Amino acid sequence: MEKERIFAQTLEQLKNLAKEQGNCVSKEQAEELFTELQLNKEQFDMVYDYLKQNRIGIGEPMDPDEYLSEEEADYLEDYLQQLREFSEVSAGEKEAVTLSAMAGDTDAQNMLIRIFLPQVAEIAKLYAGQGVFLEDLIGEGNVALTAGVTMLGALEHAAEAEGMLGRMIMDAMEEFITRSVKEEKEDKKLADKVNKIADKAKELADALQRKVTIEELMNETGLGRKAVMDAIDISGGKIEFIQEVGQTI
Repeated sequence: MEKERIFAQTLEQLKNLAKEQGNCVSKEQAEELFTELQLNKEQFDMVYDYLKQNRIGIGEPMDPDEYLSEEEADYLEDYLQQLREFSEVSAGEKEAVTLSAMAGDTDAQNMLIRIFLPQVAEIAKLYAGQGVFLEDLIGEGNVALTAGVTMLGALEHAAEAEGMLGRMIMDAMEEFITRSVKEEKEDKKLADKVNKIADKAKELADALQRKVTIEELMNETGLGRKAVMDAIDISGGKIEFIQEVGQTI
């Protein structure tokens, strides 16, 4: 168990390191982090497969464009084109704006947001193809960026700002994906329950040649009254073959 815990922690460290390096790590960095566990070649191959599944490049960044649908690629091209006229600044100007933002200048913070908006869109490409819309990922990243520029005062050097904002943007997108996947599973579970009750109601009604009661459905499905009533409500009352409460047979 202890070895498994260390493995999980080390894998998380490797992912965090990748975030700081444009979602890319070298094999040497991976091997150094896992030195204590003395992994063999097969185990390292499993680590590299896991990183690739999480869109983390080994030695060089992965090409995120390959995960975009045609619709997403067209949307992204239009979106980035709109941003280019507002966000192009020199390295010196970017550093000056960052320093002012770190000092709490709200105008500089707003300008820094505009400068980093294209980067949010580029980061969003890394998370494409995971069951959420690219536009929603960009929206989540923009919210994180807006919050992040107000926290730069905690940094000592302007050079640290890009890494901090990048991590916040990535974390926000990952949390959004996790939340969306969870909600999708819950919605499917709920839909399955509604369909189960609807199918059972029809089956019973056909057998009894009449509408069925809530109690009969409870007995047949093994579900409680609240679960049955909730399913009826969620369906908008469209589950047929069920008697209205208070109606007699």
